[in-house]
This record gives sequence, structure tokens and C-alpha cells, in this order.
Amino acid sequence: MHILVAGAHGQIAMHLHPILMERGHNVTGLIRNPDHAEGLRAIGVEPLICDLESEHEIAGMVGSPDAIVFTAGAGPGSGAERKRTLDRDGAMKIIEAARANGIHRYIMVSAMKAEQPRGNEVFQYYLQMKAEADAALRASPLEWTIVRPGRLTDDPGTGMVLAAHDLNRADIPRADVAGVLAALIEMPETSGLQFDVVAGGDPIQEALAAAVREA
Repeated sequence: MHILVAGAHGQIAMHLHPILMERGHNVTGLIRNPDHAEGLRAIGVEPLICDLESEHEIAGMVGSPDAIVFTAGAGPGSGAERKRTLDRDGAMKIIEAARANGIHRYIMVSAMKAEQPRGNEVFQYYLQMKAEADAALRASPLEWTIVRPGRLTDDPGTGMVLAAHDLNRADIPRADVAGVLAALIEMPETSGLQFDVVAGGDPIQEALAAAVREA
């Protein structure tokens, strides 16, 4: 399959690329900063330079991959404005590009319990933007899956997670979130599902199968 990864130089995405390629997929990485292009090429990812915050009509740039994985995000050091222009509006622009180009599969990385305000004012706004992006994706005709990971860490991945519609907040390594995303590419039965994922005791494939049964 041909997979487009938005936010392709982010930490989750950089864990995701080698997994996808090991499974025989071709990967295009959507990035804002052209300085990151050579780094992606070096690991076998074809870069696509596209600033989601400034571009409006992106369907012609996105093309027609078999699936899109949205991992883009403004990051913890950014202000409220970028939470809107990237975390919400960027996701929505790619939803519209997918609809226009006949791309059916869309996997979104969101935030756990995005509808429950917490933290400081900027973080609350970030959650609101994630929740609105998720709602737009759920309302779309796409074959969507929304993944809401717990607190992200840089710990080594274990390949063991817990996935369900509603979990208590807990940690999860970014590497394991990438493993979940890679598995979802090959699990069309997860279309139309939204679930939380945290570190746990089940292999990724088994944890996702349990989330499907729960739904």
C-alpha cells in the first residue's frame, strides 16, 4: 500500500516509517520544513513539502495514496493559534483532500479524553481543537479510525498495550503508538472506531482485536 503520513518528521512518525516499510508499504511523508526532506529520503520515505497552516487547496499535492495517517501537531511549546491552524484546521484540510481524491482510509492520532477540559488555558484549547477535528472526521464518509493515546513517553516500545473505548489516563511510549498505527493500516475492521490506547499487557494486534470486539 501507499501510505501518506502527515507530520512525517514528528517523533511518532519517525518510529512509524520503518515499521511500515518493513511491512512492504511505500511511504510519503508530508512535512512543512524542507530542511527535513533529506532526512526522510535517507530512511526511504518520499518527502512531500506542504505547509498545512498556509496552504488552502492541498488535494492536488496529496495525490491518491491508499491511506492517510495524521500524526501532525503543533507541539507542547506552541501557542493557542497553532493548535487551531494545525491540530484542527490541518486535520480538516486533509479530510477534505481525502474526500476530493477518493482516499477512503484515514487514521487520526488525537488526544485522550479530548472533550474533558483540564490543564492550563492553552492545553484546554488544544484539547478543544483535537475534539473538533475528531468530530469532523467522525462526520465524514471516510473509513476513519481515531487513536487517543495516553501521555506520550520516550521509553522503548514494548509492543504491549491496552486499547478500549474509554480508559483511565496512563503513559504509553511513542514507539508503541507507532506500532498501533502500523497495525491499523492492515485492520479495516477498525474503521468507524475511536479508542484510547495506553501501555498494557497485550500484544498490539490482540489489544486492537479486543477493542473491535468491545465496540
